[in-house]
Amino acid sequence: RYKPMQKVDGVADGFTGSGQQTGTSAEQTIIAQSQHHQQFLDASRVLPEFGEVEISSLPDGTTFEDIKSLQSLYREHCEAILDVVVNLQFSLIEKLWQTFWRYSPSAPPDGTTVTEPSNLSEIESRLPKGKLITLCKNESVLKWMGNCDHVMYQALVEILIPDVLRPIPSALTQAIRNFAKSLEGWLSSAMNNIPQRMIQTKVAAVSAFAQTLRRYTSLNHLAQAARAVLQNTSQINQMLNDLNRVDFANVQEQASWVCQCDDNMVQRLETDFKMTLQQQSTLEQWAAWLDNVMMQALKPYEGRPSFPKAARQFLLKWSFYSSMVIRDLTLRSAASFGSFHLIRLLYDEYMFYLVEHRVAQATGETPIAVMGEFGDLNAVSPGNMDKDEGSEVESEIDEELDENGEPQAKREKTEINQAFQVGCMQPVLESGVQQNLLNPIHNEHIVATTQTIRQCSATGNTYTAV
Repeated sequence: RYKPMQKVDGVADGFTGSGQQTGTSAEQTIIAQSQHHQQFLDASRVLPEFGEVEISSLPDGTTFEDIKSLQSLYREHCEAILDVVVNLQFSLIEKLWQTFWRYSPSAPPDGTTVTEPSNLSEIESRLPKGKLITLCKNESVLKWMGNCDHVMYQALVEILIPDVLRPIPSALTQAIRNFAKSLEGWLSSAMNNIPQRMIQTKVAAVSAFAQTLRRYTSLNHLAQAARAVLQNTSQINQMLNDLNRVDFANVQEQASWVCQCDDNMVQRLETDFKMTLQQQSTLEQWAAWLDNVMMQALKPYEGRPSFPKAARQFLLKWSFYSSMVIRDLTLRSAASFGSFHLIRLLYDEYMFYLVEHRVAQATGETPIAVMGEFGDLNAVSPGNMDKDEGSEVESEIDEELDENGEPQAKREKTEINQAFQVGCMQPVLESGVQQNLLNPIHNEHIVATTQTIRQCSATGNTYTAV
């Protein structure tokens, strides 16, 4: 098993020290910076236990001892990956992958000998590469390794970003994003002589891991930008004034045809939102409010096979309603539009985060596995979309398609595409509104609004794109 050293080139990938320092002083600066950033990690987390390979018949040329060797070697390999991540030695993961998968680079054109890692002979003696390749073609091994990867990557996410709302230094955020950007390339290169099915399984898991890191770092960035807005009393008062001018009855009238949500529930959410905003709640209090909204909306579907689908439908409806409110604020040239836009981005992303974890809890999987499974609608198993009789999630269109025998996965993809098309259509403006938009007085209003947003920028309360 690889044990990370305290001083290596990859100790702080993405971190930079002073350009005037060289040699030992530069190394000490990088190590000190790395140790400083480690306080933002959850280094106490350990790698959960992996399950056993459930295999009925052994592949030709292999024994049960080979299966045991694969399990122990892969466990040690994953523990080594966890070690280097805790020490922020991201670039060493490429070397670990190359060692485990017996990476064999092409011979240099000048004919020089390629030096193999010193511990490669030990791994080869425990499980020869020929047997490793044979096992990589077995479906049971593929499924087992995919499950192991989901468990490991979920642990790594919780180590690197234990709290998505807690402030993270920008240097650490950038290092994590650079790490996520490199993962797929490193893994694909290290597995150059491995069967394609195993490569697809491994790359699918690491892609879900990389995407999760990018999403969570973006969510964290949004949270810190929104925290400044929520702490600004004058901006909160302006947001309340603008929100009270929104015609929520009209919003509900238009959205009800698409979302078919209960009027009383929507009105209750509107009242709760205004009250929470008026109380100048902290970011953590808003997070608790969003969690409560999600739990109440999904409570009728708990314990049902249709729960994952209900959760996805809830996200679509939440996004549609918020876009309708933002549209109303836009047409009214609300002075606090910039603040609302930032808050909307954060709340949509955080709601996605909450639903992701709630679905994982309901299905007994990790959030990484949930995202890997449902990220591509074409790869969704129809068995995951079974519906309950009388479920409010299902529409009349579903029932008609059921009678025609159309596959359920295809039907759901059509539903979601239609929902996005309706939610993204440009609203048709009445002639009076169009004339008002062209009115010079309205143009002056827009200029004044822009100045207001610029003033917010001077106080550091605007959102910087990631």
